[in-house]
Amino acid sequence: MERIIYNSKNKIYKNPFGALPTEESCTFSIDILKSEEPLEVFFSYRKDAAADPCYVNMDYVCETGDYLRFSCRLSFSASGLYFYRFEFSYPGGKRFCGKKDGTAFIEDWLDEWQLTVYDKSFQTPDWAKGAVMYQIFPDRFCRSDNYMLQTPKNERKIHESWFEVPDFIYDNPEYKGNDFFCGNLKGIAERIDYIKSLGVDVIYLNPIFESPENHRYSTADYTKVDPYLGTNEDFKELCSRFREAGIRVILDGVFSHTGADSIYFNKFGHYDSIGAWQGSASPYYNWYQFNDSEIGYDCWWGFETLPNVNETEPDFLNFITGEEGVLSYWQKLGASGWRLDVADELPDGFLDALRKRLKQTDPDALIIGEVWEDATNKFAYGVRRRYLLGNQLDSVMNYPWRNAVIDYVKTGGAKLFCSRITEIMENYPAPVLNCLMNILSTHDTERIINVLGVTHNVAHSEAAEYHLTEEEYNRGKAGFMAAAFLQFALPGIPSIYYGDEAGLTGFRDPYCRMGYPYGREDFELIDFFQGLGKLRKQYREDFSMPAECFAAGEHTVIFTRGALLFAINMGSYEESVKLSSNFVTIYGGEHINFQNNMLALPEHTFVALKKEGQNMVENKEK
Repeated sequence: MERIIYNSKNKIYKNPFGALPTEESCTFSIDILKSEEPLEVFFSYRKDAAADPCYVNMDYVCETGDYLRFSCRLSFSASGLYFYRFEFSYPGGKRFCGKKDGTAFIEDWLDEWQLTVYDKSFQTPDWAKGAVMYQIFPDRFCRSDNYMLQTPKNERKIHESWFEVPDFIYDNPEYKGNDFFCGNLKGIAERIDYIKSLGVDVIYLNPIFESPENHRYSTADYTKVDPYLGTNEDFKELCSRFREAGIRVILDGVFSHTGADSIYFNKFGHYDSIGAWQGSASPYYNWYQFNDSEIGYDCWWGFETLPNVNETEPDFLNFITGEEGVLSYWQKLGASGWRLDVADELPDGFLDALRKRLKQTDPDALIIGEVWEDATNKFAYGVRRRYLLGNQLDSVMNYPWRNAVIDYVKTGGAKLFCSRITEIMENYPAPVLNCLMNILSTHDTERIINVLGVTHNVAHSEAAEYHLTEEEYNRGKAGFMAAAFLQFALPGIPSIYYGDEAGLTGFRDPYCRMGYPYGREDFELIDFFQGLGKLRKQYREDFSMPAECFAAGEHTVIFTRGALLFAINMGSYEESVKLSSNFVTIYGGEHINFQNNMLALPEHTFVALKKEGQNMVENKEK
């Protein structure tokens, strides 16, 4: 028998569940075995980095079987990250209760529980809640013939065929990334009906600003669309057309570095400006940090083409976040928000100023940061980051979610999956949860069909010529459909990386950036995603509601959103779940037996149901 019982994910022991707004009270309760007989019970908490904890006396509440229950209720006036544990006093001294493998134990030097406290005024855009996103790598999505190619300032190569493999010379430091397929903004606009058919509410465009490289993360001019993509007027027209169709556009903001081949640095003399490379007479000189290294300046992860900027240098900060700065300029042309590249490398002062400017220009602007870990407790460059406490980001790219989904689809471990998903829902503030960018593929990762279909290692030097076998493709496709079901059903914004929905494959950069497979689409997958999009549209209010996730078997997961229930079994045999309400099937379930409230899920199947009664699941395990 356990000596103590505490579960931060169960409202019996912590109410309300999850992150807490400032000034809102929370009740903490713990059950202690009667034979322990403590003299006093304390709730011990400390704000992140505080030297000494605070103590709150927990009152005896009642007996519950063989246990004594103690509780306390408190609120927090300051936002931040808090850590807590429990302490018991005995005649002979103290005992400490902390977290071990997610469970409460009486033992010294254990982990503490995390409590995220965010500003009570923190709001995120309502339009993003329940939305569907489509991510586009502009050079590889669609090339319109109704477009006059403009002359760039630097050397570029244009692929003859849309279906060629992107250039990449393995381990060659001279690789420039200057091969282009000439996808453009007019091409994206011409695909508006297709994008809308997927149920998309927002498009996220990888960088569109002038740049010598196809990925355009080496910005040459923040004020101009790249000449191979079109013009600023083309962007304005694109935003207008998509807004009329109910679809918003957000941009990729690359503000931790610029390109060396840029109007600001001008290392190669391609611009008429006096760039920082030309010396201290340049108005941009103070943006950069020059040194006596072999390269001569501070650059992003050692890439000479990407000189780092001092983001809080007053001139640069004003250039980006000022009243007439870069952010406001593109918002006035129609941008509805930004995804911030390498948010870890953007100082707090810059992010504070960025949020202030964006929200002043448009309170409904969406701000998403690139963060690969749990963004609530991220520690970067010696600083605990405060991305999601109310004064910086609205959302982040949800890589922890992606990892949990991929592992579950591969292994079928329901209990571990639920634990990982529930931890995300526990740590992230409520305004953030429904805005999280839930990804399966991106421009920085292998295509999801490769991840789930190829079971052996493929060297990067061999990736360009590797073609999935029929068995690998079918395995990856089946796993992808199960993962996408979870992507569309769980809290957050499901983000489709262009071409995934059409069966596009590829290993990591640059092979995850192939051209959209026109004429080679997997229409079964497209139909599948169109169905998921319609489901989100039809039940959008439910998809904005909180979720609860349960392991209903060794491999079966049940989760609820409003009046909806979702069930998925990623095991290799059938599992059954007893439901205590009447339901109707609203998505999937063609081969699923549902009689007398008993849901029998065959291996690798999933279904969405709509509740007709009140109580939803019996014998649920959190």
